[in-house]
Amino acid sequence: MAGTLQIKHGAKMRVAYDAPVGQEPKFNMVCTFNKAIDESAFLVSVPMVGGKALIPEDTQKMLFQYGEGDDAQIIAGYVDDTVKEGIRRYWKVRRVTEQRQLIKRIDVRMKIELPVQFMQDTWALNSDGEIDKEQGQTMDISNNGLAVYMNHWFDVGESCIFTLPRIGTVSSGQKSHDVVGVVCWMRELPKGGAFRFVAGIQLRFADLEERKQMQEYVAYVKKRYKL
Repeated sequence: MAGTLQIKHGAKMRVAYDAPVGQEPKFNMVCTFNKAIDESAFLVSVPMVGGKALIPEDTQKMLFQYGEGDDAQIIAGYVDDTVKEGIRRYWKVRRVTEQRQLIKRIDVRMKIELPVQFMQDTWALNSDGEIDKEQGQTMDISNNGLAVYMNHWFDVGESCIFTLPRIGTVSSGQKSHDVVGVVCWMRELPKGGAFRFVAGIQLRFADLEERKQMQEYVAYVKKRYKL
């Protein structure tokens, strides 16, 4: 867990049901932060819907957004109980490990499935002294980020190197492209598919030239696949 929440008593929090992979959560409810119980739980006022207190489901993951602009963050959790303090009732929310910072999107993510490889420089070397890359597949792609299906679990905040595939020919196309990204969120997928997880990746660039190369790659993908 990331430590006790540093949120002021009485701060407003926007609330949403956790959304399926590929969809944006709808923060259409409001609650008030009361206090952190410890590093694993906190109390918030019970959101009202249609003038009535929302009845929680213990199997439904909820998202709590606080802060404004670039500093806005999301905490995920499950409502364990409704407790009474004085004349007021509060939700006792048990935190889960996912904690995301909202990324202000300045471009549009295009849904396309491209084969990708990924690795970390600290992974063990094979018998040839190289690092074996793992296989994944994009769910969407943009100038500044990716969503990637994979079978490897990363913690939020970890960095990884992704290799985007060659598209087209040498004379008319884009060569394979390495990018560095930071895991912003990680989710488990329903069983039965080719991949177990999907990760949201925010790309990092060393300079303007690296950013330009990614923009050119994405522009070619958009044109090539008429997205």
